[in-house]
Order: sequence, then structure tokens, then C-alpha cells
Amino acid sequence: MKQQRLITSPASVRVGEPDPARRDALRRGACACLGAGLATVGVSPARADEPASQRPAPGDRLVLAAGDEPPRPLVASDVKPGAKPLQVFPFDAAAGVVRDGSRLNKVLLVKLDPAGLDDAARSRAADGVLAFSAVCTHQGCDVSEWNEAEKALLCFCHFSRFDPARLGQVVAGPASRGLPNLPLKLDGGLLTVASPFSTSLGAKAAG
Repeated sequence: MKQQRLITSPASVRVGEPDPARRDALRRGACACLGAGLATVGVSPARADEPASQRPAPGDRLVLAAGDEPPRPLVASDVKPGAKPLQVFPFDAAAGVVRDGSRLNKVLLVKLDPAGLDDAARSRAADGVLAFSAVCTHQGCDVSEWNEAEKALLCFCHFSRFDPARLGQVVAGPASRGLPNLPLKLDGGLLTVASPFSTSLGAKAAG
């Protein structure tokens, strides 16, 4: 009995290229992974490109998180030394958009004596006002309080504390890295974003 040989034309085989069904499956998997990653860091995939969900950009003003209508950009004197940190969101004044579509955009403002800041913190402050992410780097809880005795920002979930005079370095608690800093400047007397957040936001697993 003769054995039959299957002869395939070289043109009909493309080494390393998946068939259409496999290619579609890979594409769907990649989209699902991207969506899951965005959801992890607090941005819905459907909203990631919306202006309100985009990260703070140079030139943005700052407005209160529980803000006025219309939003009122803050000045340095709105932030009081030794007071509970102000919770704010970036505000694209040109577009009239408050960037409150992601909780990772929430920012804390504290005011310190410029003489007590290290060189790095002083260079990123505006008249003593410093801005930090309001999302703890431990497990993503809100950092919302001020420990006056230690001059530290406090997360109540697991009591991580951060030193704003040293650009948000961890001084106590389980957090393994400092709070991301948002460099500021004064523009026409208004608190203004000078450059993007210094590092990735939220818990380490969230990137």
C-alpha cells in the first residue's frame, strides 16, 4: 500500500503567523489585560481618555475637591500652615475641566516654612505649599490627616506616615515608598502644576 505524501506549497505556509482565529483571540486577551490594568489603578477603560480622567498636566490650576461652582483656582494663602491638608483636584482652566474622573488625581496640599524644607522639596514648592498624591502607596487608602507632632501626613488605614518636608518620604508604618509629589509653581499668584507627578500613583501593585 502506497503512503500518500501531503505536499504543501511554500506560499501557503507563513511560519510564526497565527491563524485568524488565534490572532483574534490574542487581540481580545490583550484588550482584556489593558482594561484590567486601568481598572486596577482607578480608571475605567471607557473613561481613560476623557479629559476629567487624565493626569495633572503642567499649567493646570488646583481647586477644592468639594469645590465651588464654578471652580475657584486656589492661591498660596488658601493653604494654612499646620492645618489639615486641603484635598484638591487639578483644573484645566482653558477647557473648564476639573480632573476628578479618577481618584488617583486627588491631591493633598500642605504649607510649611520654606526654611524647613530640604533642597528637593523647596524646588517643588510654591511659597511653601507642597502637593502630594492623596492615595497611600501601601494599599491605596486615602491619606487625609495631619500629625502635627511629627509634621507628617497620615493614612488612617494602617497608620503610614509621610514627611512632606522630605518630599513625602515614609517615616513610619508599612508603606514601602513615599508619596508621589506634584511639583508646583505660582502663575499670576495662582497655585499651578509645574510638571507631572514624580512617580507612579497608588499602591505598588497598582503601578
